[in-house]
Amino acid sequence: MTVALVAGFMTLLDVSIVNVALPSIRADLGLSSSELQWVLSGYALTFGLLLVPAGRFGDARGRRNVFIAGLAVFTLASAAAGLATGPTWLVIARLVQGAAAGVVNPQVSGLIQQLFEPKERGRPFGLLGATIGISTAVGPLLGGLLIQVFGAAEGWRWIFYINVPIGIAAIILGLRWIPARAPEEKERESLDPVGVVLLGAAVILLLLPLVQEREWHGPAKWLLVVAAAAVGAGFVAWERRHRGTPVVDLSLFRKRSYGLGALIGLFYFGGFTSIFFTYTLLLQSGLHYSALEAGLAITPFALGSAAASAIGGRQVNRYGHPLVVTGLILVVAGLAGTVLALHLVPGHGGGWAAAFPLLIAGLGSGLVISPNQTLTLAEVPVRRAGSAGAVLQTGQRIGTAVGIAAVGSVFFNRLAGHGDWAAAFRTSLWVTIAFVVIALIAATVDVLTADSRIHATTGETG
Repeated sequence: MTVALVAGFMTLLDVSIVNVALPSIRADLGLSSSELQWVLSGYALTFGLLLVPAGRFGDARGRRNVFIAGLAVFTLASAAAGLATGPTWLVIARLVQGAAAGVVNPQVSGLIQQLFEPKERGRPFGLLGATIGISTAVGPLLGGLLIQVFGAAEGWRWIFYINVPIGIAAIILGLRWIPARAPEEKERESLDPVGVVLLGAAVILLLLPLVQEREWHGPAKWLLVVAAAAVGAGFVAWERRHRGTPVVDLSLFRKRSYGLGALIGLFYFGGFTSIFFTYTLLLQSGLHYSALEAGLAITPFALGSAAASAIGGRQVNRYGHPLVVTGLILVVAGLAGTVLALHLVPGHGGGWAAAFPLLIAGLGSGLVISPNQTLTLAEVPVRRAGSAGAVLQTGQRIGTAVGIAAVGSVFFNRLAGHGDWAAAFRTSLWVTIAFVVIALIAATVDVLTADSRIHATTGETG
């Protein structure tokens, strides 16, 4: 369990640890704004695309070996990213790194389902939720510390190099400690390559006009969004007719708890992870914070998320879906407070003035990620554990990629038009809040329909 969580932490950390190093990377390698976004969105994209087939592969062939293989590729790709000499090299390394992370992560949730009985999963899923929340939030602080120690020119490389010794240790310990699944439990299932290609094409078509928005002039690029919808519809049609085992088991979405939980994850991660992308750019390039100061300015969110994740994991079975709604309300309130703080306290003090509202948002985040993970997977059969967790995380990673692209597009366009970093961030933060509000609406619907089902069941019993 510990080895799996460490590996999960490492792969998820790389979603956010790069944020604080973006100004250094941009200066050293000469990245454009779109290349800067691809460093983040590209990682999230391949991360998300590999989750479902990797979850399926782990279900069918055994999670231990798939976990170890993915971890080995991730470690090698991390070393390659640290050695990058240009934008193309770095983006390709990040794409491979994200793909490997996509192989590793569904095995983590699958191993929890495999090793623990349903009533025992609250605590390990709570730890997994804490791992997700803390890794995403603590990344900027760790990245800032590494840049402070090694300098701007070399420090950004160490945010990748640090994965190498950890990855090697995790591989060795994983081979020793993670139990292999008994042969009689294994199934042979189709990996549905057509479904994988269709899903990947739909997501790429959606991302391209967002990430390349400033480089591709004219409205024609938005036709790719229509194409993405068409390919997505084709993907759903194919999955419904596929005779073998589909890449996405659509029957999972017949359970309201799973469908709404996946929707919450999609939109929440679209907003949640984009915060750190634009905020670290504001702090360093706009308010002239050092990388370490920028990381420290985000620490209140990390502390709040860590504290609330531990509470959420223990209390989810008691309070259920209302706990997620409460968390989302706190996130919206905290982010709105951040906008207000930056407006009232302009200049260098703005980052510190936003510390308290970010703490509130972090507390809310901790009550969202872990409980939503547990509630969404609560009714999933063990034999579908890896693929179900993979579909859930695919939504989260796709949300991350699209959120970073959409929020980044608004941020850079506003910045190009007015040259005001604070105004650009405040405008982009409203887009972030919109993502979270949609997640809140879905969570509220989940609570209301759950109450209706309970009352209906009670009436029938009476």
